[in-house]
Amino acid sequence: MSREGLSWRTDIDALVFRPAGHDGRCAVHRLAFRALLDQREPMPEDCLAFAAAHRASFEAAASDKIAQRGYGAAASLHLTSRDVARFL
Repeated sequence: MSREGLSWRTDIDALVFRPAGHDGRCAVHRLAFRALLDQREPMPEDCLAFAAAHRASFEAAASDKIAQRGYGAAASLHLTSRDVARFL
């Protein structure tokens, strides 16, 4: 399942997207969405909809983490609920 460049990977139970200007992938585990959505068991569809509605915040959180950690252009990374919440 996907939405606007966002997709759900059931094998890792996470939302995955490629941040703008970055070759690596960024993952946000379903458990991070518990805090972001204030739901005990968020469904993948809910997570995708939230990320699509707040895409700018997810992009900003990814860009910030890439810059702060000095990740290379192809490095993969993951975001926590705190990473994203700072930009909501």
